[in-house]
Amino acid sequence: MKDQNCSLLVIGAGPGGYAAAIRAGQLGIDTIIVDKQKPGGTCLNVGCIPSKALIHVADEFYKATHFANGSDIGISVSGAKIDLQKSVAWKDGIVKRLNQGVSGLLKKSKVQQIEGTAKFIDGKTVLVETNEGEQRISCKNIIIATGSVPVELPFLPFEGPVISSTGALSLGEVPENFVVVGGGYIGLEMGIAYAKMGAKVTIVEAAKNILPQYDTALTKPVLTKLKKLGVTVMLDTKAKGLNEKQTKLVVERANGELEKLQADKVLVTVGRKANTKGFNLEGLMLDMEGPFIKINQKCQTSMNGVYAIGDVTGDPMLAHRAIAQGEMTAEIISGINREWDKQVVPAICFTDPEVVVAGLSPGEAKQAGFDIITNEFPFMANGRAMTMEAEEGFIRIVARADNHVVLGIQGVGGGVAELSASFSLAIEMGARLEDIASTIHAHPTQSEAFQEAAMRTLGHALHI
Repeated sequence: MKDQNCSLLVIGAGPGGYAAAIRAGQLGIDTIIVDKQKPGGTCLNVGCIPSKALIHVADEFYKATHFANGSDIGISVSGAKIDLQKSVAWKDGIVKRLNQGVSGLLKKSKVQQIEGTAKFIDGKTVLVETNEGEQRISCKNIIIATGSVPVELPFLPFEGPVISSTGALSLGEVPENFVVVGGGYIGLEMGIAYAKMGAKVTIVEAAKNILPQYDTALTKPVLTKLKKLGVTVMLDTKAKGLNEKQTKLVVERANGELEKLQADKVLVTVGRKANTKGFNLEGLMLDMEGPFIKINQKCQTSMNGVYAIGDVTGDPMLAHRAIAQGEMTAEIISGINREWDKQVVPAICFTDPEVVVAGLSPGEAKQAGFDIITNEFPFMANGRAMTMEAEEGFIRIVARADNHVVLGIQGVGGGVAELSASFSLAIEMGARLEDIASTIHAHPTQSEAFQEAAMRTLGHALHI
C-alpha cells in the first residue's frame, strides 16, 4: 500500500479519538484516524451504549413482570416473555446506527479513516496492519487514544463460562445462575439487569462494600434494591476459581471458609487497565505513571508532538473525560492556547437506583482541609419522584462554610443521571448555595430536589 503523510494521526477511534479527529478536521488539520474496530471504541461498541440498551430492556421486562399480579397504580400484565436474542439484535442495531453516525461525522470533517492496527516505528512514524496489507504513515503530531481493556484474573481467564462485560452484552439467553465477580459499577449494572430479566444473581465483592469508592449513604439505596430483586451480595469474599466441571465458582469468605456457587455464567468485572499492548508503545521514550502514559495539562507526553488522551492516561476512565481531552488537544495542535482546567468530571452508575457524583464528597472535602456545611433532600418529599414510584434516594450538596461555594454534589435515585449536567454546571461556574436556591426550578420535576437541597443546607428548606 502507498505510504502516507499527514499533520495529525489519531490512534484509537473511541470517544476521545474520534472527538479529537472531528475537531481537528473542523480546524483544517490534515487528519488520519486508525482503529482495528468500527468507530466508537469500547464505549459505543461494547460498553456505555450497548449496556444502557440492555439495561433498558431489563427495566421494561421487569415492569411487565412486576405488574403480573396487579399493582398499586392499577396496571395488570400477564404472559410477559423476553427474547434475549431479539433484544441483543435491537441493541446491535443502535450500535450500528451510531457507528455510521460517527463515520459520517469523520467524513464530513474530511478525516481519513483506516481500519487496522497501528504499531509505532518512532514518534513520527507508524506502521498500520490492514486487511489489504501494511501501510506506513508519517505525521507531525500523534494522539494516542487506545483506551482500556478489562482486567483478566489469571485464575478466571475469559473462556468457557467466564465472560467479560463484552460477553455479557451478547448472550443468547438469560442464564439461570449468573455470578458477578466485582461489585463496582459495571458489575452492578449488569447484575441488576440480568436479575430483572429473571436470572438468579450473586455478587461477589472482595471489599466490605459495593461501589467501594462511594460512601455508604449513596450505596445503601442500591443495596436495598438488590435485596428486593433477590440478588445475593457476598461482601468481603474472594473468588478463587472454577471447580473441575466448570459449573461452580469457588469463593473464600472472610473467615477462610470455601463455598461453591452454582454458575452458568461468571462475569468478571474487577476493573480496567490501560490498553498499551500491541502498539510497540515500549519502542517510544515515553514517561509513564505506573501503567499509564504520563501527560501534562495540555495532554502532552514526554515526547514532542506526541499526545495522549482518555483511559490510557489513567483515572477517571470515563468517556466524557476523553471527549473533552480530545477536543482540547485538537485545538492545541491547531495553535489555540488551551489547557485542562476542568473543575469537575461527573461519574454516573446506571444501577437501580442510579448514582451520580460530582466534585467532593463530605469526607473528601474535609480531608482537603475545607470547613464545610452539607445537607440532603430526600426524593420521598419530591412530588415528581412520588408520581414515578421513584421515592428512594436523595440529593446532597457539599459547600464551603465561609462563602457557600459548592464543592460537591451527589445524588442517588431513579433518573438522577439526567441531573448530572446541572450538578457539573453549578460546580464549573463556581455557584454558591444561594445561586442554586434562588434559581427557579420547574415544578413538578426531580430537579426541585436539587434546589431544596441547597435551601436545606442554608437552613430553610420549604418542603421538609
